[in-house]
Amino acid sequence: MRNDPPSRKPDSAARPDTTHTTGRTGPAEKHAAGSWGALRRRGFLAGASGAAAFGALALAGCGSGGASDGSGGDDGPPRRGGRLRAAFAGGGVNETLDPHLANLFSDAARAKALFDKLADFGADLAPRPRLAAKWEPNKTLDRWTVTLRKATFHDGRPVTAADVLFSYRRIADPKKAFRSKADLEPLDLAASRAVDRTTVEFRLKRPTAEFPDILAAFGAYIVPEGSDSFTEPVGSGPFRFVSFAPGRRTVLRRFEDYWDGAPHLDELEFVAAGEESARINALLGGQIEYAHELSPATARAHERGGQVRIIRLKNSAMQAFAMKTDRPPFDDKRVRAAFFLIADRAELVRGALSGAGEIGNDLFGKGYAYYADGLPQREQDLDRARQLLKAAGAEDLRVTLDTSDVAAGFTEAAGIFRDQAAKAGVRVTVRHRNADSYWSDILDSGTLCSYRSGAMPIEMHLSQRLLTDSTTNATRWHHKDFDALYRQAQSTADRAERTALYGRMQRRLHTEGGFLVWGFADWLVGTATNVRGVARQAPANSLDWARFDKVWLA
Repeated sequence: MRNDPPSRKPDSAARPDTTHTTGRTGPAEKHAAGSWGALRRRGFLAGASGAAAFGALALAGCGSGGASDGSGGDDGPPRRGGRLRAAFAGGGVNETLDPHLANLFSDAARAKALFDKLADFGADLAPRPRLAAKWEPNKTLDRWTVTLRKATFHDGRPVTAADVLFSYRRIADPKKAFRSKADLEPLDLAASRAVDRTTVEFRLKRPTAEFPDILAAFGAYIVPEGSDSFTEPVGSGPFRFVSFAPGRRTVLRRFEDYWDGAPHLDELEFVAAGEESARINALLGGQIEYAHELSPATARAHERGGQVRIIRLKNSAMQAFAMKTDRPPFDDKRVRAAFFLIADRAELVRGALSGAGEIGNDLFGKGYAYYADGLPQREQDLDRARQLLKAAGAEDLRVTLDTSDVAAGFTEAAGIFRDQAAKAGVRVTVRHRNADSYWSDILDSGTLCSYRSGAMPIEMHLSQRLLTDSTTNATRWHHKDFDALYRQAQSTADRAERTALYGRMQRRLHTEGGFLVWGFADWLVGTATNVRGVARQAPANSLDWARFDKVWLA
């Protein structure tokens, strides 16, 4: 799969040093080092039948299906025309077209179609230039100059430095709760300025080595200056707005003047189908052509019949249980430590993911830059878990675990963990929440919930979810000394020293954090047999995930 945006190579962008494992950019010791390029039926399929069965699945990413770079491969050249209908998990009446409010994957996919960011993450989670043609730091890493490429909004206006500053200042508004606010925190937006129409000088509050990640932050889309309503949004993305009915459907049309080349499709339609059974039934019935996030059991049941193609997106989601660390019983770190030891991660991956993934170690970002892979893999230890619970005065602990069918494997994992906890004397009651409002419901309420996260750099996960002022802090992890350590890591130019600081933070989370990360799931996308150009190696939240401008109908 290509890591630079298809159709044209990006202009020069500063890339001072390259990270280990994923090849991510980590600007530090060297500067400016060259260029780089409404369907809502209940479910009828059970999940979970083991890793061996999943291994028999013939995945499109391993042989069949279209080429990921849009070149056509053995499917022939791309064809122009037609409407593709896509369905995602979640959705409902809480859907939004405001790209700065997007939290659901359906919202994120729509935002990607309508808008653009200055940069986005490649499959290796390195930031790739998008609206930004290049970025260059000064020697002290506290001032970065971003040069925009030539691009236009859907109404014909050019994308300018004023639009960029307006968008970022909107996201950073202290009166709002936009998800990317924490990611933009290092920017001194009051002091930042437009040098000219295509050049932005960003002043930073402190040296920031990972500045390009800020440009690629989830939801950091550029909107026209003065935008305050998104009922009929105007963006610079590959598709332009036609209609929107929350919880029902969205229709978008090709933008002929898109800077990265007009999409092959005439139109793109998002159809509401929150439950997996609704998505697969719609795909089989010819009502949609793209079904996001199918379970391995569902994929296995239908792929061999030749009616659908299955594409595997490796390591797309962290699978976890989130413990609220600011309230009983999880305000006692001994209870959290006990729950870490209750989990049999291999059983959870086998049962909840049908083996389509790998075990976790209570940390986000396995395989990513800065991941603390030197920590010992945590194993189930029920005797030690009982000892910790007794020391905390919680021998007869009763806990409610919130879950939902909003995501594949959630309800299965909840049931498996309930049975595992019973062996340690903990009674877990599984409570099923409404899929349409699950993510907002569990952010502040409850004590324990099923949780997941798509791909992003580890430092971005820390800023979005684990700082005192993070807007999606689901574990209510509030520690000023932890915040300070994060700021120190951000400002450290030397890569080895920066890695050591992130390692210290992860060791603390591994010991006493609130995320019980039991696995990392591969996601399965189902498409109609005439769909081509779907990227095969694009984890969720990366540039080529749900990138419908490069998809066509054969």
